[in-house]
Amino acid sequence: MAALSAWFWNERFWLPHNVTWADLADPAPGVEYPKAGHLLSALPLALGIFAVRIFFERCIASPCASILQIQTELSRRAQPNAVLEKVFTSITKSPDSRHLEGLSKQLDWDVRKIQRWFRQRRNQDKPSTRTKFCESMWRFTFYLCIFIYGIRFLWQSLWMWDTRQCWYNYPYQVLTSGLYYYYITELSFYWSLMFSQFTDIKRKDFLIMFVHHLATISLISFSYVNNMLRVGSLVMCIHDSSDFLLEAAKLANYAKYQRLCDFLFVVFGMIFFVTRLVIFPFWILNTTLFESWEIIGPYPSWWLFNCLLLVLQLLHIIWSYLIARIAFKAIMRGKVCTNPPLSSSKIRMSLFLHQIWRNAALHQCLSNGCSAVNGCRQNESPNS
Repeated sequence: MAALSAWFWNERFWLPHNVTWADLADPAPGVEYPKAGHLLSALPLALGIFAVRIFFERCIASPCASILQIQTELSRRAQPNAVLEKVFTSITKSPDSRHLEGLSKQLDWDVRKIQRWFRQRRNQDKPSTRTKFCESMWRFTFYLCIFIYGIRFLWQSLWMWDTRQCWYNYPYQVLTSGLYYYYITELSFYWSLMFSQFTDIKRKDFLIMFVHHLATISLISFSYVNNMLRVGSLVMCIHDSSDFLLEAAKLANYAKYQRLCDFLFVVFGMIFFVTRLVIFPFWILNTTLFESWEIIGPYPSWWLFNCLLLVLQLLHIIWSYLIARIAFKAIMRGKVCTNPPLSSSKIRMSLFLHQIWRNAALHQCLSNGCSAVNGCRQNESPNS
């Protein structure tokens, strides 16, 4: 274990040249640097956030849903059948013709009856609109609060107005209480999302979102231990600027406020384009690639960090194109919130890759991002 630990915490990877972990282990009195042990405090806080979420959804979001007349849909439950249930849980939720014919012979049921059973059984596992409204209202509240906190904190920070401050005296940069709370709260939130996956209704994207949350937690922790908190806080704040708008659009969609959904989608698109195609490349990438090279020089984790940011920027461009294409087609049809192309598997994968690489740059931007503009057609179900 000692050899594995020494390999993982290799100073030549994590730290600039001529800097060791020992240099950061004994700071001057009153000075605090980020330490790996600090991350453990995120676990009990995550449980607290999870408890707050349960209270919020039941005592605040649910009454709001009632006021907006968002009811739980009563889907017809599938007839209990041990054989079909075993196939559904262990083999496939959408049997092909070969399976259908075999089950038809085994149960002496008509094929159409078996298809109807599987359709009803799948509908049982789908979260209701009311459930999704409560979840989105919780995420909207958290994203809005963390964005307000982040922008207020950074407004008073030197590195927001002069990004070269992200690298002066690196890695001997003091950990302030505001920066600590910002990071630990974000990290705790993603731990709580991971916990809640095992108590929420299990969805078809369970594994993808589990990997996504795990990647987010790992990469936020990586940036904390590496003391890249200053530039990391800028990245998080940039992406937080549109998260709550996505959730707000979903809330408007679930409440059937079409015009509000359209308006929020337009605002989201404008902010997304400005933050991802202007501010991120000309502000964040400029400081991580050029200013940091000039002030501290490159080292192994520096290369990894910037490679992830460059891939992230490429995905920003791809996703901006997808949003622009959706908006253009919607304008041609007279609606913004229409749900067509986002349901395709290729675009859903692009959105997932955007999530992964965005969090590789120290934060998760769009959890279930495509859902914000989905589901506005009454004859199509939301993808969230």
